[in-house]
Amino acid sequence: MSRIDCAPSATLAEAQGIVNGWRDAGRRIVFTNGCFDLLHPGHINYLQRARALGDALIIGLNSDVSVRGLKGPLRPINPLPDRVVMVGALACVDLIVPFDEETPIRVISTLLPDVLVKGGDYEADDIVGAREVRANGGEVIVMPFIPGYSSSALIQRIVDLH
Repeated sequence: MSRIDCAPSATLAEAQGIVNGWRDAGRRIVFTNGCFDLLHPGHINYLQRARALGDALIIGLNSDVSVRGLKGPLRPINPLPDRVVMVGALACVDLIVPFDEETPIRVISTLLPDVLVKGGDYEADDIVGAREVRANGGEVIVMPFIPGYSSSALIQRIVDLH
């Protein structure tokens, strides 16, 4: 397979240097996170709306170890390198930072984005990293998901069809 143009994936230390450069250039940094195991139109819409809140969108991407801890031993369906390519191929994504922990708190605390976005029915105060982002003058936004899209529902549909 030939190389696919996509956003870079970086270690946390590398990401910190990239973000510092963006800040020096006056860019507004947006952060969100997820497993993005089976990428679907709901994910794409969500990431595009998140990117519209700033000048650069960073994705904290759960590693395979992290996904297994959250979703069980049969997940992820797609390994991290494939998920990096799929998410990174979206024009709205500027940087991907994989992490092994259950939550992205270490990534958020280090990068301190201007905007922390989480999809779903969270309360803003309950979002991991909200306190740290707000203490640094940033904002926390809860963005509703588009109804009808779910990776878990997609997996169940595939199982039901076979």
